[in-house]
Amino acid sequence: MRDRETIQQLESIAEGTSSSDRIGPPVPTRSPESSVGNHRPQIRAGRPGEKRPRARSNSSRRVSLSVLVPVYNEQYLVAESLARLEVLKKDQTLSRIEVIVVDDGSVDGTREVLGAFGASRGDSERFTWKFLRHEKNSGKGRAIRTALEHATCEISIIYDADLEYDPADISRIVRVFSQHDADAVFGSRFAGAEVRRILMYWHELANRFLTFLCNLVSDLNLTDVWTCYKAIRTPLFKSIPLVSNDFRLEPEITIKLAKREARLFEVPISYSGRTYAEGKKIGWRDALRALYAVLRFGLSDHIYVADEHGSQILARLARAPRFNHWMADVIRPFCGTRVLEIGSGVGNLSRELLPRAEYVASDVNPLYLRKLESLAADRPYLKSSYCDVNDLDSFPPSVGGYDTVICLNVIEHVGDDCKALMNIKAVLSETGRAIVLVPQGPWNFGTLDEVLGHERRYTRQTLTDLARVCGLEIKSLIEFNRTGTIAWFLNGRILRRRSFGIGQIWMLNLITPIVRRLDSLLPVPPLSLIAVMGRANVSRQIAATPDDANEVAHELDHSSP
Repeated sequence: MRDRETIQQLESIAEGTSSSDRIGPPVPTRSPESSVGNHRPQIRAGRPGEKRPRARSNSSRRVSLSVLVPVYNEQYLVAESLARLEVLKKDQTLSRIEVIVVDDGSVDGTREVLGAFGASRGDSERFTWKFLRHEKNSGKGRAIRTALEHATCEISIIYDADLEYDPADISRIVRVFSQHDADAVFGSRFAGAEVRRILMYWHELANRFLTFLCNLVSDLNLTDVWTCYKAIRTPLFKSIPLVSNDFRLEPEITIKLAKREARLFEVPISYSGRTYAEGKKIGWRDALRALYAVLRFGLSDHIYVADEHGSQILARLARAPRFNHWMADVIRPFCGTRVLEIGSGVGNLSRELLPRAEYVASDVNPLYLRKLESLAADRPYLKSSYCDVNDLDSFPPSVGGYDTVICLNVIEHVGDDCKALMNIKAVLSETGRAIVLVPQGPWNFGTLDEVLGHERRYTRQTLTDLARVCGLEIKSLIEFNRTGTIAWFLNGRILRRRSFGIGQIWMLNLITPIVRRLDSLLPVPPLSLIAVMGRANVSRQIAATPDDANEVAHELDHSSP
């Protein structure tokens, strides 16, 4: 949650928009995503310098698989190609297989062949077929997007109906998800497969060159970006805003996975390519389009579909890491060794504060939680957990309590901020500290607050009174980001703006080192307050239970104008 908040704060500095608050609807806190042969498959991690993937203990867990099959004018090959997928029935690690075939407006006899094939194949509880059709040819990318909309299994893989790829390799690819906790696995034709047909040197050279350019943009070390076999966890796949209708989908998927920091792996596969005389469709025009696509998606940060959590905002925030570094520097002196962070988002701040003896990064968005799980995979001191600040039962336990709970840009979104603080207090050790960041200045409440879903902005006094009601005492109160106050007022109160651009984020990331040095010198109120709270002395506590605290809290005036 804090990440989304911070992004507005950031960009308003650069172009009259700044905020310590997040974008999106009001929510309580940032929300909680083989081998058929005898040889062991070779596995490659996709990012250079990544730690060697560790084998997982859940390698025997069964998973479900959606096979996405785009088809266009393949009347002579499609039936045999689909029939070969039935080899997957032998793989007992697959709990369920659904094959989703999309006829992309074929004008030969493909439609009739698919109709006859479907009529000859019955569904079973474990293996099902689904046949869809575009009335007009829209391109491979559009057909895959249509199939993905109907996918219901844990993992989705793309499969071309042209007999170039061996379905037996699919089992080897899928097993990597369980063995190495992968987010996506590509089947590589150039990574040392046991068998491959030798054809078309210039075609392979073009593939390798385009893969090189894609790696250059995405900072990956893949060997085959234009492979058909791309297997991706279905919730992750569906959360990526795909726009390409043709073969440009290949670099789009790859670059957006890289920007989502997905755990990406490669597995060598067999390949029996076709010649153009045999019906191969990709050509030199597609190569030119691919060059444009690599540049386009390399510059874009549109990597999340719109959702109630404002996930796209977090992606944009990643473009301003210097602001996160500034915030981390401010709160780091108050952080202990056993830390719970509430509303961690994708872990932008978490990474700044690690390592610690114990660090629990929490959220309520499943996509964020999946990312936090990936971060924890090679960090034994980091754990991820679902945690709703309004529900004490959802808080992850810690023996003796946490010595630090970090809660940045969260409580201003909830209707009952007192209950949220009481819950935080309940998981603190006797000498623990809560680090709470809130927006400052009710007079500055404007359209940006409305977009963010703020219930209120605070003053020093109302925040102090709130802490007192909850049996907490503010040990240190830090005024943070004065620079953003002017920009916030101008954009939210005067200009009534409700959006920002990526250019502002780039600019803000550039000027943050200057902003943080000038911040304390400005004669204006801060945009945010950072309160470091501890348990109050028993004699000074005015409420013993959350219910008691709520009654007193209602008497305090800290609501928005």
